[in-house]
Amino acid sequence: MSRWLDQYPQGVPHQIDMNEFDSVVAVLEQSVAQYADRPAFSNMGRVVSYAELDQLTRQFAGFLTGQLGLKKGDRLAIMLPNILQYPVAMFGALRAGLTVVNTNPLYTARELRHQLDDSGASAVLVLENFAHTLEQVVGDTQVKRVIITGIGDMLPGLKGAITNFVIRHVKKMVPAYNIDGAVPFRTALKSGSRHGLPEVSINHEDLAFLQYTGGTTGVAKGAMLSHGNIVANLQQSSAWIGTDIKLGNELIITALPLYHIFALTANCLCFMKFGALNHLITNPRDMAGFIKELSGLRFTAITGVNTLFNGLLNTPGFKELDFSSLRLTLGGGMAVQRAVAENWKEVTGVTLVEAYGLTETSPAACINPMDLEEYNGFIGLPISSTEAQIKDTEGAEVSLGEAGELCIKGPQVMQGYWQRPEETAKVMTDDGFLRTGDMAVMNEQGFIKIVDRKKDMILVSGFNVYPNEIEDVVASHPGVLEVAAIGVPDEKSGEIVKICVVKKDQALTEQDLKSFCKENLTGYKVPRVVEFFDDLPKTNVGKILRRELRDQQSA
Repeated sequence: MSRWLDQYPQGVPHQIDMNEFDSVVAVLEQSVAQYADRPAFSNMGRVVSYAELDQLTRQFAGFLTGQLGLKKGDRLAIMLPNILQYPVAMFGALRAGLTVVNTNPLYTARELRHQLDDSGASAVLVLENFAHTLEQVVGDTQVKRVIITGIGDMLPGLKGAITNFVIRHVKKMVPAYNIDGAVPFRTALKSGSRHGLPEVSINHEDLAFLQYTGGTTGVAKGAMLSHGNIVANLQQSSAWIGTDIKLGNELIITALPLYHIFALTANCLCFMKFGALNHLITNPRDMAGFIKELSGLRFTAITGVNTLFNGLLNTPGFKELDFSSLRLTLGGGMAVQRAVAENWKEVTGVTLVEAYGLTETSPAACINPMDLEEYNGFIGLPISSTEAQIKDTEGAEVSLGEAGELCIKGPQVMQGYWQRPEETAKVMTDDGFLRTGDMAVMNEQGFIKIVDRKKDMILVSGFNVYPNEIEDVVASHPGVLEVAAIGVPDEKSGEIVKICVVKKDQALTEQDLKSFCKENLTGYKVPRVVEFFDDLPKTNVGKILRRELRDQQSA
């Protein structure tokens, strides 16, 4: 890392201070003390101040320990979308010394059973809309107590009651379920107020989150993220992006789910340290509704993935929004495409800054300078207290400009995979580096460019073809909305390139795209197969699932 320190943005330290906070709870407590009267979270018209967040999380922590009898180190699964109950439950659990198991509420019964069973969760908080899935599997797990909430439970008085009534009985969005002994969320808060905040000692070594990977390669694994890991990444990220932050006056749009590590650390935790207001978007897939919410906000920051930004840009009304307060747009989770980044800058006047991270790195590992004037195609520099190396298959560092596997070392790197030492050993090197599985190159200034996921690389007649490059080119065609590139078997060349395309212009043809690619790509990289889709399969945060497309091809 020392070779690239002269490239660091002005004011960013080379090393972070790990001793400023002994836990995530300490970060919360500093913020509620400094910004008590400032708004902390908003959703569906309700705003919760830092002082209210302090009180509500005390109540929930009191319920978990005083009523349920949970002890330090026990696991609480939280199965919620972006609603106000999430930060209340998450911070309450951490204040009680528990480990939070972030759980996707859209999980199937099979996926949910695996995560609850694997984590050994003692209790779970679930949105009633998904309680029917929990009912199917809870008996097969170690879960002893269930807490259930409705979307309107944090809304005041009559508004909350009406919201829940409409969702349950008018829109019929809550399938029937029956879970004996389940405790309503509001009852939990009332009960907790009688018990008070438990006295629990928490330090860097204690486990804060079991953050499950997507499971795209085999069974989903729980990355063990300690309080030290999260504090480290908070310090790293806040130092990097905080040079132009107005403490107590930021409004960040949180559209990615908080149960995902990107939004959890970058939005919920990092901006909480700044005393910012996190505005939670419950259903970002409803782009029209999303833009309607944005129209009433003078937001200063937004994070997202490429497909989210692309979706906003292609939804009527977005270009008419007021972007005069927007200063920071951070993209991660998947490769940012040049066409999307350039369109974003043209529409908003703000550079889409690309960052890079993994669940296993809490997540930030590399970030571009915040004062970047134009999209540069790189994921940035290794952030403070972080080392990055590009290694070959034998584990030796490659020459500058040569492709290899990106490996990361720093205090934000996970403790390992929960109860899977063999899997941990596969990704951790003897000298403490995490093998990311991403193929990358580094230039002379230390900036890193991801060329693709190791497992997604396409081998055409012995030549490596990286889907990101193909997708970047195809996405620049004005008739393309979304694209994914995959390899498909071929007798002559081993594999050929196939592109899966969602049209923006319905007149777009297969030949149009092939001709366009021939003008912009070397022959062996040009897609031989083009298939049009109405939509592409994605993860919960909008990352396109190439593997699912490959599986469809071989089915």
